[in-house]
Amino acid sequence: MVRLCLTDTQWAKMEPHCLGKPTDPGRTGADGRLFLEAVLWIARTSSPWRDLPPVFGKWNTVFKRYRDWVKADIFKKIFDAVSDDPDMEYAMVDATIVKVHRHGQGAKGGLRIRPSASPKVA
Repeated sequence: MVRLCLTDTQWAKMEPHCLGKPTDPGRTGADGRLFLEAVLWIARTSSPWRDLPPVFGKWNTVFKRYRDWVKADIFKKIFDAVSDDPDMEYAMVDATIVKVHRHGQGAKGGLRIRPSASPKVA
């Protein structure tokens, strides 16, 4: 089973901007939401288009539709529609992923052995 990630509220914001509505002229796609889920699956898994699960349809058909949407700048319109309410889950900064700058680590030269004021100690 393929895990889907779009909620109904997110889809309601995206749907008016999608190509393939019954009111659009020309040939329309079967299911815009399933197509967006396929694109999100590709983005989430970083898989090639050929590895798209069959539940989303033929990979080449999905890719051609993706290419048409890119040319029509649909993804920009969708992004603008859903960006008014950002999900801050991925914007959180954790100390385990932040590295200290090398100056803060004392990398340049490190600790130096300095001669003591007393010649007997040296």
